[in-house]
Amino acid sequence: MAEMTHKERTRARILDEAAKAMRVQGSEGIGVAALMKRAGLTHGGFYAHFENRDDLVAHAVERMFQDSRRMLERYLEHNDAREGLRALIDYYLSDDARRDTDRGCPLPGLTGEAGRMPDPARARFGKGIVRFREALERAIGALGMADPAAVASSVLSELVGAMAIARALDNEEAAIALAASRNQLKYRLGID
Repeated sequence: MAEMTHKERTRARILDEAAKAMRVQGSEGIGVAALMKRAGLTHGGFYAHFENRDDLVAHAVERMFQDSRRMLERYLEHNDAREGLRALIDYYLSDDARRDTDRGCPLPGLTGEAGRMPDPARARFGKGIVRFREALERAIGALGMADPAAVASSVLSELVGAMAIARALDNEEAAIALAASRNQLKYRLGID
């Protein structure tokens, strides 16, 4: 693997900071000057890496879904389907994931605003959703379930929805909601 150049490392640092900011504040929460300051860089250096703010948002979306792909690989590609799905559900609907808003899956926090993102960001967001659903579909198909595509769509919707709702609740109510969703998903998939 080739070593990253200084410019590549700098761009990666900007994208990491942008992805954190977007997960917490949404795409409208990204101000170029503040972002560059958090990355330890000058505002003027921004344009050496991105055409404009919309370009940054699109690449930050892609960066967030790289993290999601690694999560899916860790749970679904290196385990048998039953164990992988169980571990993914337990992780995704955990209290740690609920509190980890600046590094977690972008779907619970950003799905509602995806339709208002610039076109390139919206397209990358849609591709990220499709890849997530396809990974679930492969694992669910390996369980031998009928219509794994439909089941995967339902599972993805419940994962994302349950986490979005849990983040809106106080700690005790969030714990109840997350536990109920974890248990029901695993029951429906026959992996409890």
